[in-house]
Amino acid sequence: MPDIILVVVEQREGKLNRVSWETLTAGQALAAETGWTLEAAVLGSRTGTLAKEVAAKKVAKVYVIESPKLEPYTPDAFVAALKQFISSKQPKLVLMPHTYQVRDFVPKLATAMDRTAISDCIGYKKEGDKLLLTRQMFQGKLAADVSFACDPPWFVTFQNGAFRGDKVEAESSAAPVEAVDVEIPENIIRNKPHEVFKEAKQAVDLTQAEIIVAVGRGIKEQKNIEIAKQLAEALGGEIAASRPICDSGWLPMDRQIGSSGQTVAPKLYLALGISGAIQHIVGMKGARTIIAVNKDSEAPIFEIADYAVVGNLFDIVPPLIEEVKKVKGAS
Repeated sequence: MPDIILVVVEQREGKLNRVSWETLTAGQALAAETGWTLEAAVLGSRTGTLAKEVAAKKVAKVYVIESPKLEPYTPDAFVAALKQFISSKQPKLVLMPHTYQVRDFVPKLATAMDRTAISDCIGYKKEGDKLLLTRQMFQGKLAADVSFACDPPWFVTFQNGAFRGDKVEAESSAAPVEAVDVEIPENIIRNKPHEVFKEAKQAVDLTQAEIIVAVGRGIKEQKNIEIAKQLAEALGGEIAASRPICDSGWLPMDRQIGSSGQTVAPKLYLALGISGAIQHIVGMKGARTIIAVNKDSEAPIFEIADYAVVGNLFDIVPPLIEEVKKVKGAS
């Protein structure tokens, strides 16, 4: 019987987190390289429709792990359900997206099963029969290849943007969907959830944004951020910043991109007046398309940019806003 790779996809309020598709892409790549069987699991309540959505992709089977106690999310309920399921199924590798939710419960799950987890990985490689996971260290200055010393199941989380969610392979015929019953005792759930992070006042989960306009020191003054906000609004995107802008209080800390902020992988990332320190780059280099505007032609951000615009952002952004509005008005 072949070894199994299990991808635990994340959903909230009946909608799949888009980074779940990235994790499925990683699972498909690993399955192709190792010959292991790829399966997926969806946890929650009334998730049958989501399971069918996952079953349309290239997976061997999708499991629906449902219980009223899994909605809303609590780490105790998720760990109880996954421990039961994984113990009976015995997959070799369990893959999850490195989201706020997974970071909350996966240490408890791995510990409950007397295993370890390798988190926030950006890739993998095979050395003979050994699977190596690549993690960044020292704010992205170094990358280390690490492997498991324990027996399976092995728990791995992949960083947002490490794989392309739009590259997930589909199948012409849907994979079978199997309902799984789990017993979650009433007394193990010790906390009562409040509003989720992204719904908190003034907070934003930039990992879900498809378009981001980010500003750096080149914006010069706080009042000038308005021009970047106008561009973000015209594009239908979110405003973000490098650390110095947030440290100065010009934008809230939840808008910070980088090693000490959020890690994002939007379809489009516009960097305005950002030099490109490594601490910022590790938080956005997974973006599909990067456009950088900087008057310094030697700015490090240009090394990873798909399009480099050398010039003063105050000369470039206003006409860009007008052009975007024209295009949107015409459509």
